[in-house]
Amino acid sequence: MEPEEPFPDLNQLDDAALKALIEQKRQEEEQLSYTRRLIHGQIDLLRGELQARLATKHGEGGSGHLSLDDVDKLSEILAHRGPPVELPSELAELE
Repeated sequence: MEPEEPFPDLNQLDDAALKALIEQKRQEEEQLSYTRRLIHGQIDLLRGELQARLATKHGEGGSGHLSLDDVDKLSEILAHRGPPVELPSELAELE
């Protein structure tokens, strides 16, 4: 992980610099959120597999494994990438 740069004095930024900084931070947050969703999805898949193996080991019935529908739903959640809806219109107001 890269070290954080000091946060600028916002009073010293003109509109263009403020807009650029907002966009930069939005992109950083979007990437971090996407990475976080991927990791959480992978943990969910791993946990489901672990629970299924433990159930089998302990002689409990049921398949416990994730179904294709479960995997499809997780994939759909993990694939979402996008900024908050209100942000682009707020940024346009600075122009």
